[in-house]
Amino acid sequence: MSSSLPLSRRDVIESRLAEGREIVAAALAAEFNVSEDAVRRDLRALAAEGKCRRVYGGALPLLTLSQPISARIGQASDRKRVLARVAVGMIQPGEFLFFDSGSTNLAMVELLPKNSEVTIATNSIDIASAVMKRGDIPLVLIGGAVDPVVGGSVDAGAVAAIETMNIDRCFVGVCAISARNGISVYEHADAIFKRTLLKRSALRIAMITSEKFHERAPHRIGGAADIDWLIVENDLPAEDEEAALAAGFTLLKPDGVASSS
Repeated sequence: MSSSLPLSRRDVIESRLAEGREIVAAALAAEFNVSEDAVRRDLRALAAEGKCRRVYGGALPLLTLSQPISARIGQASDRKRVLARVAVGMIQPGEFLFFDSGSTNLAMVELLPKNSEVTIATNSIDIASAVMKRGDIPLVLIGGAVDPVVGGSVDAGAVAAIETMNIDRCFVGVCAISARNGISVYEHADAIFKRTLLKRSALRIAMITSEKFHERAPHRIGGAADIDWLIVENDLPAEDEEAALAAGFTLLKPDGVASSS
């Protein structure tokens, strides 16, 4: 199947996937001066060989469960920033916030306005570092053994720490979502930590890039009743949106359109 791909284009696609970068069909079509249909055929061929994951509008690298967060931070950064901007717009002055470990939550830090009058708690090394570099937001860092995949502490000590907190608004990291299984993650300890986080938070928000509607993860965090808002991309496929609404999730898009069942 791959023999029909021009070698130069195939090399570019595979090289970018190996670097953890997303492939946008429209951009690649313009770069090689071919039709988007031609690029989509290329991506289908590579997906059939098990070399990428097809998603709406392009393709993503295959997930590796042991991939550290340091390798995920640069993936789909523009898309994550769009979602993060919506999340920041929901925050109210004076709130005690929890930013769960995750690359989309990390994108929120630099988007917060100066003198926002909030306090941020986090279990993430990267998020804590970004907050400290700003120098204008009080920080509470949840300690414990650092999981390199999660990018933060999710052990028993971290769970015990958030058990004592009254969190106004949390932004929880999610690896996969489905109408049947709810929201899920790859690491067992991470799931326990997130379930506790949701229980200790008055408002619970998750930002979801569209490919996560087609991922599978073994450890369930909760369902629609455990999340107040799902911030999703504007181009979320209609079938995924309809399934999420039918399951009871409330969706918010960057264009301002909110949907609920």
